[in-house]
Amino acid sequence: MPSDDLSGLCEAIAKGNVVAFTGAGVSEESGIPTYRGTDGFWTKYDPDKYASIAYFEKDPSYYWSFFKDTRGPLLHDAKPNSAHIALAELEEKSKVNAVITQNIDGLHQVAGSQNVIELHGSSRAFHCMKCRKGYNLPEAEEAVEKANPPICTDCGGILRPDIVFFGEMLPPGAIEKAFDLARQCSLFLVVGSSLVVYPAAQAPVVAVEAGAELAIINVDPTPVDHLAKWIVHEKAGEVLPKLIEE
Repeated sequence: MPSDDLSGLCEAIAKGNVVAFTGAGVSEESGIPTYRGTDGFWTKYDPDKYASIAYFEKDPSYYWSFFKDTRGPLLHDAKPNSAHIALAELEEKSKVNAVITQNIDGLHQVAGSQNVIELHGSSRAFHCMKCRKGYNLPEAEEAVEKANPPICTDCGGILRPDIVFFGEMLPPGAIEKAFDLARQCSLFLVVGSSLVVYPAAQAPVVAVEAGAELAIINVDPTPVDHLAKWIVHEKAGEVLPKLIEE
């Protein structure tokens, strides 16, 4: 039976060689709505228009209206919470080797994490679909104020975010790197993920099959709870700070 014994989990983390895997529950604690929650983006916005690559290619202004009205302001308002900060501290203490995240808000890097694998890309980075010139968040915001959809200052092509839209493949090499990290770790720590989006949700299974222990910190049960040695059904921001070995 899985345990909710934090002291045992704390000891496992103190040994190091930990890989963390984070999902929308971590971002939610920073005020970013979850996609599947009752107050999520998709209860207010149609994913077929705002998150689909097919619709973006048909009419990119829909996404950019969403970005201008909602996503952009959220990124400015959101700050790393205690879960982000704890993971960054554990990396600094050489306990956590890497953070694999399904989130696109960049808050792990803002908190100080260095080795972050963003499986679904980043909503803080953008590029021209024609010439591939890169743009940061302030540059994209300036561009969308001038035109919707925003256009490249070099070639006039349309800008898009460096995120994985519904209907797109994950970034080249990202899932392979995540699985490699999973195979090499001693403890795979799932934080704030419902583990229902594949292939990313296969990572904890890959880790366990390679001999790692599995810990899951998530408010709700997940489909792989039966594989875990530790399960804590609480908010990540309340649990992770307790796991930092003083």
